[in-house]
Amino acid sequence: MGLTPVMFRSVVRLLTSLISEPAASISTILFYSELLPQNIILERLVRHELLDNENHLFHFVVNFLRCFW
Repeated sequence: MGLTPVMFRSVVRLLTSLISEPAASISTILFYSELLPQNIILERLVRHELLDNENHLFHFVVNFLRCFW
């Protein structure tokens, strides 16, 4: 029971951000996984508040892309 609510909140936060602001969410994921080209216009879309400590699934996606891309 301890891990389920944490992951459920993380999934809800990730899906909410992807649905409400898809460009900002994708650009934030790509920026932190170091796949976003160095462009000031694209970096304006990055939302640093999406990568807080409680957003575990967001961290997982970023680290997965960082390792395997």
